[in-house]
Amino acid sequence: MTACATQGSAPAATPAATAPAPEPVFQCNADGARFAVGQPLSPQLEAAARVRAGAGTVRALKPGEVVTMELNGGRLNLDVDARGRVTDVRCG
Repeated sequence: MTACATQGSAPAATPAATAPAPEPVFQCNADGARFAVGQPLSPQLEAAARVRAGAGTVRALKPGEVVTMELNGGRLNLDVDARGRVTDVRCG
């Protein structure tokens, strides 16, 4: 029966398919961004508020601006007045 046996090495195992890394889950906490109220809006302020709120994204909402109404628990919203100062911070 040795005639049926094959000589050589065993076939190489195929690597398991690697799943993409899961997206990070952000949960916004507006209390962390309260320091921004009263300050002029800037990219640096947006970034600092996003980080301190634990949010994945941030958007500035200016007076009269049309915005989408979908709820996103990982997004920080900065309400801004006509002078460009933050008047409120909230998640969603």
